[in-house]
Parts: sequence; C-alpha cells; structure tokens
Amino acid sequence: MARYTDAVCRLCRREGIKLFLKGSKCFTDKCPIEKRNFAPGQHGKDRKAKIVGYGLQLREKQKAKRMYFTQEGQFRNYFEKAFRTKGVTGEILLQQLERRLDNVVYRLGFAMSRRQARQLVRHGHVAVNGRKVNIPSFEVVPGQEVTIRESSRKLPILEQAKDFASHQPAPTWLEIDRDNYKGRVLSLPKREEIQLPVNEQLIVELYSK
Repeated sequence: MARYTDAVCRLCRREGIKLFLKGSKCFTDKCPIEKRNFAPGQHGKDRKAKIVGYGLQLREKQKAKRMYFTQEGQFRNYFEKAFRTKGVTGEILLQQLERRLDNVVYRLGFAMSRRQARQLVRHGHVAVNGRKVNIPSFEVVPGQEVTIRESSRKLPILEQAKDFASHQPAPTWLEIDRDNYKGRVLSLPKREEIQLPVNEQLIVELYSK
C-alpha cells in the first residue's frame, strides 16, 4: 500500500497552515512553518497566484486527507459513504474521520500526533472492547471502549503523551481515563466539537462535480 515517506512538515508548508502532524514540535519555534512560511520547493517563495474555485476546493480536501493520513481512494470512499447517509454530508464525513481508531487514540491523549497513534495501533498496542485491533481505519462506534493493552502501558511515549495531553482540551464526545489508559466514545462528534481548520462544504462541492 502506498504511503507518504517524505518530511511531513512539507505538507504543512504546502497548505500554508499547521496541520499538527509532529506533536509537541508544532507548538515550538522549531516548527518549520514558523521559519519558512511558504510552499516547499525551488519556486516556493515565488508562488503568489490567488487560489479560487477548484483550487480552493482541492486544497481543503488535501488538508483533511493529510491531517488524517488517508490515501485518495480511501478518502473518496469516506465521502461516498457520507453522501449515501442521511444528514449533512460534510459533517458526516468528518464524523467518520474522527472515529477512525488512530484518531480516537490521538484524541484520548495516548499519542502526541495522529502518526504516532497510527503506529501504536499498527504495532498492536490498542484494544477495542478488550480485543486487540491493529487497523488504524477501524471505525469506533458510540459505546465502545478503547484501551492501551496491559502489556504496553510502560511504553515511554505513553507517559510523554499523557503529559502533552494534559495541556490540551479534552473532546466532550469522549470519556477519558488517562491514568488507566482507557476511554469510551460517548456519542457522534458534532461539527462544533471537531476543531479542524477545514471547510468541509468545499470538499463536498469538489466531489459533487
């Protein structure tokens, strides 16, 4: 399966905003976008064209796709499922992305970034309702409990993540017990609870053409 292997900070610079892909580094002066707030590449500084229409829609889709580390086909499948579901398509799309297991692990404060959370899931450190799940795209539903497996709770990154998360607001759609490395999905996240700098309506317009 294809995956992005280049420096992820280039993605933030390409979108012109922080996508918070590197955990604590994104909150320091070492963040590359603080030093070089222009697109990467030889001609990055010279890109002055105003983005309108299709370009705006594309950039919004790319931002969301890169934040959640999904591939193009997978992201489109999320949209098509949201489109077939009764309700506001854009909000349903974001709800699906938020309930990915790797994102839930990140939101619970067990990892400092979605990439780190993805690695925890891939390496078998996470359980859902007591059963090991190593699929980052696994969709958690309300009522399910997500835990760090007992044998994995001494990992140094978990303690670092707990300290990092203590300074971040806790999502209201999750019940969190960080001391015992467990949490529960209480409900579907509402749009106002999903703190993302993304205009999902532009994504809907892009795919609806």
